[in-house]
Amino acid sequence: MSRKTSFAPPAADARQRPAPRGDRFPHDDPRYTVPRARTGAGMLDLLALVVMLGVVILGFEPVWGSQGYLAPAVGGALLGLLVAWVGAAFRWSTLAVAAATIVVYFVAGGALALGGSTVAHVVPTAETARGLLRGAVFSWKSFVTTAPPLSSFPDLSLVPFVLLLLTSVLAGTIAWRARRPVWALVPVLAGLVGAILLGTIVPSHPVVQGTVLGVTALLWSAWRTTDRRLRDRETSSEASEEALRRLTMHRARTGAIVLAVAAAAAVGLGPLLAPDHGRVVLREDVVPPPDLHEYVTPLASFRHYVKDQKDDALLTVSGLPAGARVRLATLDAYDGIVYSATSDDRSSGSFVRVGAKVASDATGTPVSLDVQVKGYSGPWIPDLGALTGITYGGDRAKDLGDGTYYDAVTGTALTTGLLRAGDSYTLDAVEPTPTKEADLKGVPIQKLDLPQPTNVPASVQAKAEQFVGGATDPLTQLQRLRDALLKSGTYSSAIGDQPPSRPGHSADRIDTLLAAETMVGDDEQFAVAYALMAQSLGIPARVVMGVYPDAKDGWKPGTDFTALGSDVHAWVEVPFEGKGWVAFDSVPPENNKVQTQPRSQQVPKPPVLQDPEPPAEPDQADTAKAKDDKKKEKDQDGTPFDWGHAIAVGAAVTIPLVLILLPFVLVLGYKSRRRLRRRRTGAPADQISGGWHEVLDAAVDLGHPVPAGATRRETGTALDAAYPAAGTLTLAHSADASVFGEGEPSDVDVEAYWGGIEAAVAQMRASVPWRKRVAARFSLRSVRRTGRKTTTKAVADDPLTPQPDSRRRRRGSRPSGEAR
Repeated sequence: MSRKTSFAPPAADARQRPAPRGDRFPHDDPRYTVPRARTGAGMLDLLALVVMLGVVILGFEPVWGSQGYLAPAVGGALLGLLVAWVGAAFRWSTLAVAAATIVVYFVAGGALALGGSTVAHVVPTAETARGLLRGAVFSWKSFVTTAPPLSSFPDLSLVPFVLLLLTSVLAGTIAWRARRPVWALVPVLAGLVGAILLGTIVPSHPVVQGTVLGVTALLWSAWRTTDRRLRDRETSSEASEEALRRLTMHRARTGAIVLAVAAAAAVGLGPLLAPDHGRVVLREDVVPPPDLHEYVTPLASFRHYVKDQKDDALLTVSGLPAGARVRLATLDAYDGIVYSATSDDRSSGSFVRVGAKVASDATGTPVSLDVQVKGYSGPWIPDLGALTGITYGGDRAKDLGDGTYYDAVTGTALTTGLLRAGDSYTLDAVEPTPTKEADLKGVPIQKLDLPQPTNVPASVQAKAEQFVGGATDPLTQLQRLRDALLKSGTYSSAIGDQPPSRPGHSADRIDTLLAAETMVGDDEQFAVAYALMAQSLGIPARVVMGVYPDAKDGWKPGTDFTALGSDVHAWVEVPFEGKGWVAFDSVPPENNKVQTQPRSQQVPKPPVLQDPEPPAEPDQADTAKAKDDKKKEKDQDGTPFDWGHAIAVGAAVTIPLVLILLPFVLVLGYKSRRRLRRRRTGAPADQISGGWHEVLDAAVDLGHPVPAGATRRETGTALDAAYPAAGTLTLAHSADASVFGEGEPSDVDVEAYWGGIEAAVAQMRASVPWRKRVAARFSLRSVRRTGRKTTTKAVADDPLTPQPDSRRRRRGSRPSGEAR
């Protein structure tokens, strides 16, 4: 009688099933074991993973500045563990686990990280889907280019959600399903490193994190390793199980004592051995947006404000302290054409995205300003002191807030949304204590590495040396430079009866100013000349443009200050040790009685490269004209196509696509090669046997179980019941007749058999939904089945195992219980 094979699932208790190999149980064979995720040991794995993932979550505390990161981070970790547990408990394929992770991301990501785009903060919308798609790619860059705390940007909580979701899915899947579960520590450690790199230089409870993670990881990995080795070593009996439990408990107690001593030593000695410097984080090295070359320096529009908008209201500021100055921009780089702001990390800091809260260690008086924008427009945000937060109002609040960046070193803020009439915002800042010039006596200049000015006319150095005489003290030099400009110049913006005064601050304009017997200009020219002369003497200086009330206008502190175009000014700032940046004014009064310098002291005008003279009334685009002209000339000269840039763009697009598609292509390629090898390799009988294996693999990929100990006819009968139109039982009979029959099958027989195989596989796939067909194409079940070691009593007797020389070994024999 033929041997019957049951296709029912394995019993719930694996030990109640007869052992297939004497008195030993095949722990490697999943048919004879309950999934670990469903056991008590699996729950202990879950507890260890929760503790270790909690350490990773704690790493986001400093950069977030509040508890708002907990919901997305904890939610991502729990959902990831749920996906991993379900996949392990029900033996999902890798593709199914990946698909479930993606579904969870899009279903729960909106509620946990992008609540503002959902319905009732739960139901995702089309906007939520777009945000999740873009956030998966771009939120990482925004996360490291935004100034902490990040609690002002709820959308950035997508980063901890994604990081913990992926980490928990990988860690849980490995812990519950892998042969070497200790590899689950790799994604946990990767998640912790990711949280550190995405955070700040200030650590989050490093001793607690290191102690908890180290103790938990070592205890869990030792327990799993010991358990695995002992269970694989001997037979399964009540006595052996009891001995195993006693040995496991003994090792757990010993390990806990050792780790407790190590943890106590870490807590006591860790703070003493920790380095004083901060740790390495990405936000300290990543060069963030925006590109300041896209924005024209505000100093180029100075004459436009003081002349064309002289009596127009630009801003209304509420809460301005006495003596405070509202800054438009700090300018620290001169190229012979314009004075502009830079984003050089070495000297001027960097622009990072900011919001309602900005971390700052500045000392002084906290102030809060309410600003109403009227006639002013542009990217530069009027502010003061050290910014600690900014909140916009009005219809454009989101657009302005999403594009707000701040350089904490220069105190300059800008928005890519561009301020315009009707906008409003509330500014929180720390205003430093005012420093009087008398308090600077004996205070050294702070040495800073500011950008070196270029294309500076030689008259700047000569005039500076003439004005300071033999003074060597930096403060005295600054005072003499300022006094010389006040005495030798007169203020003019070419308004009304004022003397002619050309706008701009190019090298030619500054050279003309210094070479004249009577220096004629306004804040734009005198501030630039003052800063350049100070730098020529080795004194770091920068130009600041902004607004402040004129004392003669009768403004009183505590009242609203309406800044007119005539209130726009430019001044010079110099850093002093312990005092910070101190402002110096160098603009002479109008109708000043100039004290003419003796002829013998005047410096001849040196030859300089003449720049194109700007128009009488430049707009904001004039300052970029010279650069644009050079670019056009270069293009007209036949500059070759920038292949490097094109290749970089193409690589940025194609490489991610290749990485995404590569696993699927490899699976398809492997199966195609396996099929071709079965059909073309070996004797004709081996090729027919390979065809039968192709049917078995197709059934396995479609989710139909194929027991390893069944004959071809038994398997064919079971498959014929599941796929009636495929004719698998007929194929099984044909395979047995060819392999065990007399004579060698011909090539025609092989081709005919493989034709039947192709038709059967096509019918099997056609009988299931299209989603299942697609999943079967990329399933790895058949790959694992092919590579799994057989557990039957003899390899040669297993008809499901490829036998390169099966026909020759079994020639003339007959399968047990079968008629040929």
